[in-house]
Amino acid sequence: MKFYISATGIKKVTISNPGVGIGKGSGGCVAARRFSARTLLLLLLLLAIVLPFIFVRFAFLVLESASVCDSPLECMGLRLFRGGDTSLKIGEELTRALVEETDQDANGRVKKGSLESFDDLVKEMTLKRRDIRAFASVTKKMLLQMERKVQSAKHHELVYWHLASHGIPKSLHCLSLRLTEEYSVNAMARTRLPPPESVSRLTDPFFHHVVILTDNVLAASVVISSTVENAVNPDKFVFHIVTDKKTYTPMHAWFAINSASSPVVEVKGLHQYDWPQEVNFRVREMLDIHRMIWRRHYQNLKDSDFSFVEGSHEQSLEALNPSSLALLNHLRIYIPKLFPDLNKIVLLDDDVVVQRDISSLWEMDLNGKVVGAVVDSWCGNNCCPGRTYKDYFNFSHPLISSNLLQDDCTWLSGMNVFDLKAWRQTNITEAYSTWLRISVSSGLQLWQPGALPPTLLAFKGLTQTLDPSWHVAGLGSRSVKSPEEILKSAAVLHFSGPAKPWLEISNPEVRSLWYRYVNSSDIFVRKCKIMN
Repeated sequence: MKFYISATGIKKVTISNPGVGIGKGSGGCVAARRFSARTLLLLLLLLAIVLPFIFVRFAFLVLESASVCDSPLECMGLRLFRGGDTSLKIGEELTRALVEETDQDANGRVKKGSLESFDDLVKEMTLKRRDIRAFASVTKKMLLQMERKVQSAKHHELVYWHLASHGIPKSLHCLSLRLTEEYSVNAMARTRLPPPESVSRLTDPFFHHVVILTDNVLAASVVISSTVENAVNPDKFVFHIVTDKKTYTPMHAWFAINSASSPVVEVKGLHQYDWPQEVNFRVREMLDIHRMIWRRHYQNLKDSDFSFVEGSHEQSLEALNPSSLALLNHLRIYIPKLFPDLNKIVLLDDDVVVQRDISSLWEMDLNGKVVGAVVDSWCGNNCCPGRTYKDYFNFSHPLISSNLLQDDCTWLSGMNVFDLKAWRQTNITEAYSTWLRISVSSGLQLWQPGALPPTLLAFKGLTQTLDPSWHVAGLGSRSVKSPEEILKSAAVLHFSGPAKPWLEISNPEVRSLWYRYVNSSDIFVRKCKIMN
């Protein structure tokens, strides 16, 4: 075979056979095939473009066939140009593997051996050449294990947060100790409260009587200072503080030393009350039943390893707070006996801040009801300012379901107006004791620990609704839901919940609303570094 190339340029190529002679006529003609150079160049370019795509497609099919197809020929045959079927089958196979794979054994316990990190997953897949089903299995185990760890961490964080609310800060403990010492060495700290010229005000109905039951000196001082500072006529207020024997000395010392800046303040310890034997017996019975309810609730949570969903059963941990067993909290039901000479009072919790004058509360007509409280909320008709009855009571019990509606809002405690004269004409205190005995006979299953549930039952039908702006609660929760304008316009802010403002776990967004009423110039406050 010979090639003849034209000398004038590469325009054509002639191919001839040397075995055939060159002669004249048809027998001697040379059979020649001529191809255009442009056609050959286009053909080479076309192959250069198409062949890589064919190679890549073939490689993908080979890889897919190893983990998806029943036969490699199936993937490399009819499916060569039908990529949609391959992707669909991969998706179906992956979905089936994820659904069928379980991370628990026959007893429902979690299997061990799941990978710990994404790097471990890559090594597992690379070194062992796992198929798509193995990849789905290992990945699902890994994700489920990570999810369990996250849920466990949230659960423990919530438990520890509630445990932190049970403690007493070092600064408050320091304040009580220093005031107790001051009471023993400083005659001014032992002066009579109130002074003799103001004793007549303690029972005078002309004045506004505020009752505070607390064992927290700093909290009581904030309640009184915020009330006086925002009052139009502060001299008209008379404060009655009831505390326990342990706190009486530092409480008395604080208000005796700071009497110049305070109106009439009475500090009285429980040990100074001389109650009839019958009342003492009922109080002891009441405390015993509440302790039984608390212990049963605690045992139920302990048996379940404190397992619950955050938000739906968070109040279960709140019910375990030691304040649920505090005598001062349970003595509210005996207020008419604590103050037999008063007819109308405002009861303030020690975790509230007063932001505007509350004098009009004593002028409010309760329409024959015993207690005035906020029931409706700033957030609308279907929004409760506190909680609903189902948050406190066991509505699977017929005694509860027949007396209460589970979705109704409970009235807020913490800032309440009490008509003690109307109270004495009812059997509220006796009804309270009766419900406690019913709880015992019902296996202690009617409500969660605390003084409020039986109080709600005893005061059923005897509550007068107040405007929601009087009382905004929930500032002691993990997140404050009230808008800023609502907080500013509220008469009383209530740090209800575990995160009290004097604790480190308190919400920094609202903590300053409380601390601005702390007497930062007081020498004991500075020494105990309370403002820090």
